[in-house]
Amino acid sequence: MRVLVFFDLPVTTSENRRAYVHFRKFLLKNGFLMLQESVYCKLALNSTAVNAIVENIHKNKPEEGVIQLLTVTEKQYAKMDIIIGELKSEVLDSDERLVIL
Repeated sequence: MRVLVFFDLPVTTSENRRAYVHFRKFLLKNGFLMLQESVYCKLALNSTAVNAIVENIHKNKPEEGVIQLLTVTEKQYAKMDIIIGELKSEVLDSDERLVIL
């Protein structure tokens, strides 16, 4: 099973930013992997482990913001369709502006 955590936390004040950083570090320290900026995922062996993960997130939630949890089976997770757009690079691959001294 996988536990997906989606969150939208305010970062308007310094206190909000501290809470955001603290929550993100909590997720990483507890074995979550970042899928997107506010989407994290963790593998769980069974429903007992899922319940412990959910309870731990409830205990460490920030005061403000929205956190959503979704539990899916490994089979459902494997069916995730990943679509990647065109990657843009800031590196120039041409010698048009090459200056020879």
